[in-house]
Amino acid sequence: MKLLPGIAAFALPFLAADLLAAPDPCEIQREFIYNAAPYPSCHASTLAETPGGLVASWFGGTHEKHPDVGIWFSRLQGGAWTTPVEVADGVESTSVRYPTWNPVLHQIPNGELQLYYKVGPSPDTWWGMVKSSKDGGRTWSTARRLPDGILGPIKNHAVTLADGTIVSGSSDEAGGWRLHFEISKDQGTTWQKTPDLGDPRTMGLIQPGLSLLDGNRILAYARSRAGKIFVTSSTDGGRNWTQPEPTSLPNPNSGIDAVGLRDGRTLLVYNHVPAPGRGRSPLNVAVSRDGAKWEEVALLEDEPKMEFSYPAVIQTSDGKVHITYTWKRQRVRHVVLDPERFRPRPIR
Repeated sequence: MKLLPGIAAFALPFLAADLLAAPDPCEIQREFIYNAAPYPSCHASTLAETPGGLVASWFGGTHEKHPDVGIWFSRLQGGAWTTPVEVADGVESTSVRYPTWNPVLHQIPNGELQLYYKVGPSPDTWWGMVKSSKDGGRTWSTARRLPDGILGPIKNHAVTLADGTIVSGSSDEAGGWRLHFEISKDQGTTWQKTPDLGDPRTMGLIQPGLSLLDGNRILAYARSRAGKIFVTSSTDGGRNWTQPEPTSLPNPNSGIDAVGLRDGRTLLVYNHVPAPGRGRSPLNVAVSRDGAKWEEVALLEDEPKMEFSYPAVIQTSDGKVHITYTWKRQRVRHVVLDPERFRPRPIR
């Protein structure tokens, strides 16, 4: 790479800081979804596999909570990501605009692509919205507000059961952090909400990541204020859930995501940081066969005092694992892992 003299002194430290010492053998690709955008800050990416390929979304604007924050979208086409476009915003009238938050993409099998997101001044006052696309995200329907009390998938992907039921992990931050789950048997037209889970005084649980395993068994891993990732499980397709329990993995009050792999393992992307207040680096990938004992398979980022956060993860039809995450609040990074190359090792 040739650098212009005027920028060499600035660019070299920047580039050096972005390089891992050595990528894990399972990592087969890493890239930014975009390198330039008409906004300075981004966060909370999501991704889905459509019949036309991979798609991704995130929120971007001046900064989190700013009214100009909108939902942006890109498609992986011909091996390259398309120029991001804004597909949703919080405009209520000519004089009122609210920030948007936490988009979640969900592909209905043999159906439309759905985009769930939140609108409102803050997480304790926001409401759920949804719009859909019949052409893989090229065009979108008019946004529709979800029913009162239904927020939609709050950060991480929903799962679709064999009978078509959608199970969405959600949470409420008004009056204390609590988990709940939302279930739809008609592709998102109507929803049922489960009772809240987790004591906000001792746990403070939000944003569950779902791992769908055999049959209707689901494991849900949650962000917490208690210094640990918590887990709850359902054996009846999300209608009933066990009392949340702490896992062995730490959580610095930062978003995580999980996916159930085809080989029966659960994969988790998280910040292995021992306590809240110590940042959001490194960013790690771990797997487990029983949901209790974990082994590390990849280190995605490890730059002190930087933020690498809010991962999203799916396994695509070719078996590869795709992960997106916030890179220093400036861009969205996309990493592809090959599970056949995993070399599990003890977590340090």
